[in-house]
Amino acid sequence: MRGGLVLVSFGTSVPEARRAVTAVEDVLRRTAPDWEAVRAFTSPTIRRILAKRGEDVPSLPEALERLRSKGVRRAAVQPTHLLYGFEYDRLRAEAEALSGGFDALTVGRPLLADTADLRRFAAGLGETYPQEDGGAVVLLGHGTEHFANAVYPALQTALRLEGREDMPVGTVEGWPALEDVVRQLASGGPRHIRLVPLMLVAGEHARSDMADTWKRRLEAAGHTVSCVFTGLGELPWVQEMYRERCVELLGSM
Repeated sequence: MRGGLVLVSFGTSVPEARRAVTAVEDVLRRTAPDWEAVRAFTSPTIRRILAKRGEDVPSLPEALERLRSKGVRRAAVQPTHLLYGFEYDRLRAEAEALSGGFDALTVGRPLLADTADLRRFAAGLGETYPQEDGGAVVLLGHGTEHFANAVYPALQTALRLEGREDMPVGTVEGWPALEDVVRQLASGGPRHIRLVPLMLVAGEHARSDMADTWKRRLEAAGHTVSCVFTGLGELPWVQEMYRERCVELLGSM
């Protein structure tokens, strides 16, 4: 065993959405067969829900402590987070607080960490959701008050440079917001809109905000709307991006 690899996600309590997390984790495990891999979820709420169902998923500190107690001296932490933000800052701080218990402990970068990632991501989304006459694809991200929220308008620019004016980006808790998306779509007249989660999993936000609030508001604006419940983690090209991120992390140790 070369060391311990912690696969850390925010988590989800929606069983059918879990497949997106599992798909990425499986790819990362295969990428590092000589490393002892362990899952961790950062959300206390989700961990409590899962515990009530009889499933024990550790927090990041708990996962690192379990590895340390087994004699693991080198630990790599690969987040499945989409971007830098408060959650990523928190997990880095937790890892650094426990780094003294290891000879080496390194945290990998999120999926969208630089301009090249954004351009590749935009191209991948364009191929996954081809343009349709009279249609549009609305990408719904989580959003954050963290400065990292700038990734969303940057992604919007990258999509437009790919020629995809029909793919507005919106967020639940950041900017652009729902009304910004509605205004962008207004000039094109009524369209058939596919609502797509811009999240690792098609979890609670996809099943409440996207399929309820966002769908109703867009329909009220005259559009017909269908919801796509496919998390980013289910897309093979996104899995490949995570695989490369993990290779980068292990190569730095």
